[in-house]
Amino acid sequence: MRLLRRLARLAMITTMLGSTAALVVAASPAASAAPAAGPDGWIRIAHLSPEAPAMDMYLYPFGNPGQPIVLKDVSYGAVSAYMAVSPGQYTVAMRGFGAPASSKPALTTSFMVTGGAAYTLVALGPDPGLRTEVLKDQMTTPAGKAVIRVLQASLKQHLVTVRYGPDVLARQLGFGSATSYTAVSPGAQVVRFTAPGEHTAMPVTVAAGSVHTIVVLDDSSGLKIDAVTDAAGSQIMPKGAAAAGFGGTAPHPPANPAPWLVIIAAGALLTAAGLARLRRPA
Repeated sequence: MRLLRRLARLAMITTMLGSTAALVVAASPAASAAPAAGPDGWIRIAHLSPEAPAMDMYLYPFGNPGQPIVLKDVSYGAVSAYMAVSPGQYTVAMRGFGAPASSKPALTTSFMVTGGAAYTLVALGPDPGLRTEVLKDQMTTPAGKAVIRVLQASLKQHLVTVRYGPDVLARQLGFGSATSYTAVSPGAQVVRFTAPGEHTAMPVTVAAGSVHTIVVLDDSSGLKIDAVTDAAGSQIMPKGAAAAGFGGTAPHPPANPAPWLVIIAAGALLTAAGLARLRRPA
């Protein structure tokens, strides 16, 4: 009979332990409020300041510069590939090429990244006078169409008109400005840039479902056109330009161990109490 009583007490303690553990999990803020992992956002960086020298660009979560993603020796006209990062606030710091990572940046800017969204951070302006603009990029198109926008990064020509075949994409677009995206028919067309005393043309072919940014750049002989693919097909992941030196990704925060430590502690206390009761004489 004494053995049966002890076994009954042990079964009751085991049941209490399971119920308490479940209660701790339900009451834990981390367990009850933990959201499902959201989609990444995407960032790319463009150096579009004609008078600024090559730069090293550092990207890191806001307030945490210890392990940045670094893009080295970025010169005028360069556009990085997109990189996936966790949603949140980020800082971009720009230093002269080869400058120590501990040196004061020539320019810093912070911005928010939303899950599922893509952004282009652009360094613009004369030097001195460098500034940044954060552009939100479009990743979808109307059915059977492509979309194109224009980014004006020429200091030689402050106002530029841009045509894509018969469509006018931009009229008298000022330096540092970007148009909204325009839907166009897929296929081959000639992109024409006109400005006072200047005319430049370039053939461009776009596919249905693709997204493009056409950049107006300064060249030794006048204007130059760079067509950058933002996204292609119906893929969610942006395409971006050719890879330009990024390595690594933004760190994802580790799981919070607090709920499990609470459960373990509660279990240990209950087990100790149960063993003490079992040792008492019936």
